[in-house]
Amino acid sequence: MLNRLLRLPLALALGSLVLGCGDAVEPGVARELAQYRARTISDLRYDAHFDIPAEKDSAVTGVVDIAFTLSEARKPLVLDFRAPADHVEEVRLDGASIEPRFVQDHIVLPPRLLETGKHVVSVRFRSTDAALNRNADFLYALFVPDRASTAFPVFEQPDLKATLALTLTVPAAWKAVSNGPLVSRDSSDASRQVLRFAETEPISTYLMTFAAGVLQEETAERDGRRFTMYHRETDSARVRRNAAAVFDLHAAALAWLEEYTGIPYPFAKFDFFAVPAFQFGGMEHPGAVWYRAGSLFLDESAGRTQELGRASLIAHETAHMWFGDLVTMEWFNDVWMKEVFANFMAAKIVGPSFPDVDQRLRFFQAHHPAAYGVDRTQGANPIRQPLENLREAGSLYGAIIYQKAPIVMQQLETMVGDTTFRDALRIYLDRHRFGNATWPDLVSVLDSLSPMDVTTWSRVWVEEPGRPTLTAWVEDGTLHITQNDTWPDRRLRWPQQLSYALITDEKVALLRGNFAGDILTLRLPEPIQSPRILLGGADGVAYGRFALDSASRRALLDRVHTLPEALHRAVAWQTLQEELIAGVLEPAALLDATLVAIDTEREELVASQVLGLLRFTYWSFLDDSLRQRVAPEVERRLWRALERAPTPGRKGAFFSTIASATLTPDGVARLEEIWRTRKPPAGLPLSEQQYTALAEALALRGLPNAEQILDEEASRITNADRRARLAFVRPALNADPAVRTAFFETLKVVENRRQESWVLDAVGHLNHPLRAEASLPLLRPSLDLVLEIQQTGDIFFPLRWMNAVLDGHRSAAAADTLRRFLEEHPGYPPRLRGKMLQAGDLLLRRGRDATVR
Repeated sequence: MLNRLLRLPLALALGSLVLGCGDAVEPGVARELAQYRARTISDLRYDAHFDIPAEKDSAVTGVVDIAFTLSEARKPLVLDFRAPADHVEEVRLDGASIEPRFVQDHIVLPPRLLETGKHVVSVRFRSTDAALNRNADFLYALFVPDRASTAFPVFEQPDLKATLALTLTVPAAWKAVSNGPLVSRDSSDASRQVLRFAETEPISTYLMTFAAGVLQEETAERDGRRFTMYHRETDSARVRRNAAAVFDLHAAALAWLEEYTGIPYPFAKFDFFAVPAFQFGGMEHPGAVWYRAGSLFLDESAGRTQELGRASLIAHETAHMWFGDLVTMEWFNDVWMKEVFANFMAAKIVGPSFPDVDQRLRFFQAHHPAAYGVDRTQGANPIRQPLENLREAGSLYGAIIYQKAPIVMQQLETMVGDTTFRDALRIYLDRHRFGNATWPDLVSVLDSLSPMDVTTWSRVWVEEPGRPTLTAWVEDGTLHITQNDTWPDRRLRWPQQLSYALITDEKVALLRGNFAGDILTLRLPEPIQSPRILLGGADGVAYGRFALDSASRRALLDRVHTLPEALHRAVAWQTLQEELIAGVLEPAALLDATLVAIDTEREELVASQVLGLLRFTYWSFLDDSLRQRVAPEVERRLWRALERAPTPGRKGAFFSTIASATLTPDGVARLEEIWRTRKPPAGLPLSEQQYTALAEALALRGLPNAEQILDEEASRITNADRRARLAFVRPALNADPAVRTAFFETLKVVENRRQESWVLDAVGHLNHPLRAEASLPLLRPSLDLVLEIQQTGDIFFPLRWMNAVLDGHRSAAAADTLRRFLEEHPGYPPRLRGKMLQAGDLLLRRGRDATVR
C-alpha cells in the first residue's frame, strides 16, 4: 500500500501530460484505443526472450523487440504493460534509447518520436508473476484474456495478431514447451540452457504461451502426426493407463475437424501439458494446449461420465484451433463465438468415439442444466454482451457462453439445415483465416445461404438474457402451450421448435411444433386423449422453464423411474429440479424419488444425474434436523446400490456420493476403516487422490483424530504437487474455528491466492454445510474480496470463489448478509453484481428475494 501511495502523484502527473496532448489513456485497453491501434498498426511481430531462474522468488526478466508498420503518427503510440514503472529497465525505438511515459498500465511514446512506416520498439523488462503461475520447480504462462501485458510489453487486443519468436533461458535440468517447435538448444553453460522456438503463425496475445520446469514427456504418432504430452504425474501406471486414449482422442478430433471445415490443421505442431491443479479445464494455445491433469489421467474407477468429459474437453480444445485460434473474435464481446463452436463441435466429434452413448442425452445433460442455472437467476446475462474495456473481459465468461450458446446454435443448425450450416462455417473460416471476425460477419453468411432471417432470430436468442416460461394444458383434444417472459417490461417471444411428451400409464407420445408467438396449439393423437403427464422439452432440444401442473408433478414423481426412454428420464429429472428450486416441490418428496431411482436406473449417464440431484437436494434443501433424520436411510440405500453396481465406474459414482452424504457415526466409522486399511469395497479400486479426498471428508466430520488422519495421509502421498495441495488446504479442515479464521485472513494477500484451484477447495471446506454456522462471520469479508479477486485472478476465479463461499449456506442470517452487501454497493460493477446474484440465487430464494424464472 505504501509503495502504491508514493507512486500516485507521479502517475497523476504523467496522466495529465498525456491528457494535455488531448489523448487520455485509461487503465486496461479501452475499446476506442483498440480500434485506433487496429487501424494504424500492421505487420506485427514479437521477438521475446525470457530469463527464468530456478528460484521461484527470483524475478523473471526479459527483452522484447516489437516490429510493426505504422500507418499514422498523429497520436501517441500506446504499449500495454501492467507492471510498475520500475519493471522497465530500458526502452529503445529503432535502436535509439528513449524516455517514454508510464501511464495507467501503459508505456506511451509521444508522436514527436514517431513517423509512418516500419519501426522496432525494444523493451528490457522485469515480468510480474501475475500470469506466470510459478511453482517450486515449474511454471506456466496463462495470458487469457488480457494478461500477456503482465508478463511483457505488448499490444493487448485480439485483433492485433502477431507472430512470436520466443527464446527461453532456463535451468539446465528443465524442459520447456511453447507455441512453436523447438529449433535449437544451447547448453554451453553447465547450469543454464537457452531454448529457441520457431516463429509462430499470426496469433493473438492471449494465445501466446510457454511452460518450463521439471517435466516428463510422452510422445506418440497418430495418422502421421506427432503429438507430445508434457506432465508431472509420478504414478507411471496412471500415465500408461490413460496415455493411449488421450492421444487417440486428439487424433480423432483433428481428423474430424479437418474433414468438417475443409481446412487442414493450421499450426506447426500439437503439443499439450497436463498441468497439476490447472485453474481451467483446458486452454487452447495453438501448439501448446494446457489441460487440467486430473481431466486427462482418469482413475481406474472412472465411469462413462468422466470418460465422456475427457473426450469432450479434448475435442473442445482441438476445435479451438479453427474456432478461436485460426479465426479469432475482433473484440472480446464476441468471445462467446469461440466457445460456442468449440463446445458445439465437441458434441459432434465425441459421438463416433462413443457409439454406445445416446448423444442427444449427452448434449442435454452437458448443456441445459448449467445454462438454466444462470438463466433462472436475477443475474442472467445475454450470450453476446457489450464490452467497453478489455480489463473487464473475464467477466463475460460463464455458463451462458459455454452451455446456453451451443443449445441456441443447435436450434439454428436445425432451422437452416446442417449442410447449409456447415457450408456457412467453411466460408466464414476461409474468408477470415489467420484474421479476425465478428458475429455479424457469420450472420451475413448464413443470411446469404438461407431464407431464414437469422438477424431477427439473433436479437432474441443472442442479444437478450433469460428464458421463456412455458405452460401447457389439454382442452377439447388439443394441447395448448403459452410462453411468458418473466423479465419486467419486455414481453419477448422466443421462436423455437417445441416438443411435449404426452405420458399415460401405458405409453408415451411426442408432439412437436414451431413456436413463434404467444400460444401454440397441437391436436392430440387419437390414442392419447387424457395424458397424465405433460413433459415439455422432452426431446432435449427446446429451452425454457417447462412448468408442471400439480397433477403432472405428482404423477411424474411416481413415474419418472419407469419412463422407457433415457432422454425422457433425464429431462424429467431436470424438470423436477426446476420445480424444487421454484418452491413448488417438497425437497423430501424429490429425495425419496432419487432413492428409488438409484436402485432402478440402468443408464449410467442418467444414474449420474440422479446422484447429483440427490446430493443437491440433500445438502442445499434439507434443514439440518431433517438431514440427520434421513441420513441412515440414504446411507443404507447408497451402500446397497454400490454393492449391486456392475462396473467400477458405477461403483465409483456411488462411493463418491456416500463420501459426500455420510453423517451417521456407523457410516463415518465405515469410511474411516476403508481409508485406514486401504481396503475399498470389492470391485472398486481407489486412487491416491480418492483416498486424500476421503481423508478430507473425514476431517470435515469433526473426528477427534482428524489431525492424525491428515498427518498420515500426507505421509502416504507420493506426488509432490498433491502433497503441497493438501498442506495448503489443511488449515481449512481444522476443527478449531480460530485456525480456520487465521487461514482465511491469509487469503486476503494476493500471493496466497495464486493456486486458485487449491484456494477454491479450501474455501469450500471453510463454508461446507457442516461448518456453515461457524463460518458465517467470514461471509461478509469473503464478499468484500470479490472485486479484488476479479482484478487479480483468472477469468473463472470470481464466480467460483462466490460459489465456494455461498453454496454451503442456507440460513436466513447468510441471506441477510448477502442482501445487505448488494444493497450497500449500488454502484458495484454490473457484470460482477450479476455473477454474485447467480452464485447467491438459492440463498436469496430461501429469503424470498428471487424471482422464479
